[in-house]
Amino acid sequence: MFDLIHQIPEPWRQLADVLIAPLAWIPRLQHTLWDFFFAPGPLWLVILKTLFLVFPALLAVAAVWCTQLSIYTLPFRSGRAQFIPTMMLTWWDAVRAVWLYWVGMFRFVAVVLGWTVTFSTFVAKLVLEVIRQIALMPFTMTGRMTESYFRPGVPWIAFVLLIFWCALEAAIFTYTLMPTVTELLADLVGGESTAHYTGAILYFFLLLLIMGSFACVQTLMDAVKKREWKYIIQMVVVELFVMFFEVVFLYRELIDALTPWIAQQTGVKLGLAVTLSLSAFGWIGIRGMTWFLFGQFGTPSMLAFISRRPMVDEGEPRPANGKPTPPWWRQPVAELKQEIEWLHARSNELLDYLVLPVLQIAAAALNFGMVLVSSRQVFSLPFKETKEITETWHILQTLHLHQAPRKPATL
Repeated sequence: MFDLIHQIPEPWRQLADVLIAPLAWIPRLQHTLWDFFFAPGPLWLVILKTLFLVFPALLAVAAVWCTQLSIYTLPFRSGRAQFIPTMMLTWWDAVRAVWLYWVGMFRFVAVVLGWTVTFSTFVAKLVLEVIRQIALMPFTMTGRMTESYFRPGVPWIAFVLLIFWCALEAAIFTYTLMPTVTELLADLVGGESTAHYTGAILYFFLLLLIMGSFACVQTLMDAVKKREWKYIIQMVVVELFVMFFEVVFLYRELIDALTPWIAQQTGVKLGLAVTLSLSAFGWIGIRGMTWFLFGQFGTPSMLAFISRRPMVDEGEPRPANGKPTPPWWRQPVAELKQEIEWLHARSNELLDYLVLPVLQIAAAALNFGMVLVSSRQVFSLPFKETKEITETWHILQTLHLHQAPRKPATL
């Protein structure tokens, strides 16, 4: 546009220069600002210029254009006395808007840095806590297991040891009895076809017998505790038969398997009476040691499991109407909801910190344009919060640009 001045005839060129003088320097100012903002430099300098100077520079350019253009309208305005103070106050609002923009951006940067430091500290503490929990996990789990183990309930260690011992004893006796049973079955059926299934059947049979032996001991101990003499005598007789069966058919085979080694070491051949005596002593010793170690605690649990009856501690009865324990996931979900609500609230606050300074600049620039066009401002600056921004339909009603109000819409 300014290049057209050189095409004007010489007598009129000076007059055109005078008329265009209020606007002639603005393009040079824009080129200077353009070169300043797009000049190469360090990244941090570019970020600072973009963050703190771009919007004030745009406001300054808009304000200069509106102010200089208003000079041409002064001769034709009816309220010139009111227009000039309005323009001056608009410049004052623009200066305040720029200052508040800088303050708001500094506050935004400070809040972001503060949240970043806080979040980094939280992450560091969380990582350290995870490392500490992993390091202390063996001790924590041991403590929790110990705490829960000593509460009334099923003695799991004794129960597992009892089952393991029964399985181990059944395996040992299966190994010692396998040749005898295989030979006996071969003589009875006249073949070796039963050898494939003999081991499993014999093992299961011996496992039940050994578990039944512990059950008989438990029944005898219960009768002794209750001092039921008639029942005690009956269980003693039953226990003698159990002992006789296991000694003759199980422990004797074990002693017979050890007889060659005993004869080799001592040179003494064991007779039937000595073999049965050693078998009886072995049964009493093994059954006594296992009973006092874990059998007396694990056998009631085994019988309760087989009979499907609950184990009730008479000393500490459980409450009948206890409140059910809430699911384990409710507390983490509730905490997650609280964190999401807090994040939404803080994100809205951060959005206000970011948007409000920019809207100050935009409102100041729009005020310049409205002063140029209608000699009045449309926004009362400064904004303290986004709710103070006037809605568009209200602005149009104020300016009498529409007869009927439009549907409310946020600026």
